[in-house]
Amino acid sequence: MDEGQIQHVRRFNRAVTRRIGVLTDDYLGRGRPLAESRLLFEIGKGGADVRDLRARLSLDSGYLSRLLRSLEAQGLVRVQPSPGDARMRRITLTAKGRREADALDDRSQTLATSLLAPLGESQRRRLIEAMAEVERLLRASAVEIAMADPAGDEARACIDAYLRELDERFDGGFDASRSVSADPGELVPPRGAFVIARLDGDAVGCGGLKVTGPGVGEIKRMWVAPSARGLGIAQRLLDVLETQAAAMRLHTLRLDTNRSLTEARALYARNGYREIPAYNDNPYADHWFEKRRV
Repeated sequence: MDEGQIQHVRRFNRAVTRRIGVLTDDYLGRGRPLAESRLLFEIGKGGADVRDLRARLSLDSGYLSRLLRSLEAQGLVRVQPSPGDARMRRITLTAKGRREADALDDRSQTLATSLLAPLGESQRRRLIEAMAEVERLLRASAVEIAMADPAGDEARACIDAYLRELDERFDGGFDASRSVSADPGELVPPRGAFVIARLDGDAVGCGGLKVTGPGVGEIKRMWVAPSARGLGIAQRLLDVLETQAAAMRLHTLRLDTNRSLTEARALYARNGYREIPAYNDNPYADHWFEKRRV
């Protein structure tokens, strides 16, 4: 990785943390650090489960517990068993906590205004556009891709969402029993592989690799949640599957796709997959692709 790029990121981090005032224990002038203030915001007026807060904010359990104890000692939050599951803890704001959250919201609005006010209209527009792009790329950098059990709960949820989307997008719907098989047992080594993409602790994409013959594999179950599209996840899933295929000594990868999946066809084309004659009898396939490893 380019050292200049790394140093630019570090300068950006220093500039942002200084400008938005997170370097003291008096964030927004309310007498507490940013972490506690942000936690109040995330709990919100509707409350939140501790498990969800931990996943949403990527906080260590011990650190989150210390923050909650501090807020509880200040009389800002109440910790109780969750109504739906007594094993889980539910955090709600007290009346004092709601007043404090409102005050923080007002101060946050003032801070945002102060960032924009000194700029001209064109500069404001450029700053907002740049912030949106940075936010999108930061979300992309937070995506984690790892091997997973295709029979696990996360995998099943992703595959079910994928099949529902095909049923909605294909003319005449989609019946998995009529398509080429991609059962969990076919997507585990040495017969294949399965990967999941996670963002903020949630599974937001998946992809499978199925060995179909000596040195030949097939890409299956490639899907990204609509909420996570535009972050380059499909490309990363494909990269991981191709790396896995190379490790399994597969020299040829194939796949089929429907004419309605224009995004998928574009992804494969720009990654060197060339269209070939039909290699299977999948009734839902309109295009067949192949890529050979040099």
